Amino acid sequence: MQNGISNWYNLLMNYLHALTAAALFGAATPVSKTMLAGLKPFMLASLCYFGSGLAMAAVKLFSGTAREPALAVRDWPYISGFILAGGVLAPVMLFKGLILTTSSGASILLNLELVFTSLIAWMVFKEHTGGRFWTAAALIVSGAALLSVDFHNFSFSFGNGSILVALAAFFWGVDNNFTAKLSIKDPVAIALIKGLAGGSINLALAFWAGELVWAPALWLSGLALGAVSYGVSLVLFIMAMRGLGAARSGAVFGVYPFFGALLSVVFLNEPLTAPLISAFVVMALGFYLVVSDRHGHEHWHEELIHEHLHAHDDSHHAHGHVTESGTGKPHTHAHSHAPARHSHEHLPDTHHKHSH
Repeated sequence: MQNGISNWYNLLMNYLHALTAAALFGAATPVSKTMLAGLKPFMLASLCYFGSGLAMAAVKLFSGTAREPALAVRDWPYISGFILAGGVLAPVMLFKGLILTTSSGASILLNLELVFTSLIAWMVFKEHTGGRFWTAAALIVSGAALLSVDFHNFSFSFGNGSILVALAAFFWGVDNNFTAKLSIKDPVAIALIKGLAGGSINLALAFWAGELVWAPALWLSGLALGAVSYGVSLVLFIMAMRGLGAARSGAVFGVYPFFGALLSVVFLNEPLTAPLISAFVVMALGFYLVVSDRHGHEHWHEELIHEHLHAHDDSHHAHGHVTESGTGKPHTHAHSHAPARHSHEHLPDTHHKHSH
């Protein structure tokens, strides 16, 4: 009974982490749209990621000794991948696309990130996704297509701005999968490295492209935006991926375009058009199908040895300690999972990467 309550509580917290991350990241699109009036894409991307990195450095400095496992040399291929895809290519594509399209339309179009995240998780990393999930993905793609329909002239147009935003969604899908491979590691360290590296690379590109401008007030705004919408959001998203897996945490996080679209309509006075409303309804249905999915069957756990933050409150962490004091609290150490076969509802989290 206690394990069941604990599992439901952990599941609820995972979803809450993902939704909070989505709200913070979704707000970045309309805010970025306003800042692009005074800053160019490379410069804004640099400020956002520097803001994220500096905020996480402050957390590291003032939070004391971390309980999370540290990053290792073998993790650097994934680190390099998410820096390039998520820290450089994705934000620049988005900011260039925002210049050519509305913030609300771009926000809704970013739902494609869910589809790209899931496709990569399924095709490359062999993460399980069922028919219900792909029905949801099809609805989300359909919603994206609706944004390009002109209901008055009965025409279809996918402009350069939309293409750039779709590319941003793709690169963030790549980023999500690389990040998921390290989700049991220290999320603050991951956000710090991604922020400082992405900020440095984009600053060099801004210098090369002649985009550097003297605008201290905008610089501070960009740093603040990055600290909240990129730094805090990323840490919460990584925490969600531990329990939900890349595809499903990406699906929950995929609600962020709705936050962005709503803020664009309310605060930027962008029109509430028929394509926007239609896309919202179709994509919301797809989102519901994902988060309401249930998956359970008898499955086999092979022996697994790893290190991550955990507590002894579920069937996968019933191991003992040489010293038992404090083992009820979350703690980190290398531990082994003995081979086991059992049946319960589960998601493709750290302990359920089995094939189907």
